[in-house]
Amino acid sequence: MLELLHDGEQYGLEIVRLSEGRLKRGTVYTTLNRMQQKGYVQSRSEEKPAHVPGIPRRLFRATPYGLRVLAAHELASNFLLQEAPA
Repeated sequence: MLELLHDGEQYGLEIVRLSEGRLKRGTVYTTLNRMQQKGYVQSRSEEKPAHVPGIPRRLFRATPYGLRVLAAHELASNFLLQEAPA
């Protein structure tokens, strides 16, 4: 999910849409909360004009630490996917 936050802030339902069916709505919010507890993401409430009904959306973005974790994961995955020398 961190790769979907690589380029900036997203709200939960946008992450679901960007995942193209790989992530479900209930899973996204639970995972984002856990990732925030670990320091991988930060969140803030969207600023809404007073006349707009409803609660503000929560916007999430990867932290520098989260981006380092993502880079390490991608590096390890690429290494493990390489074929062994013959």
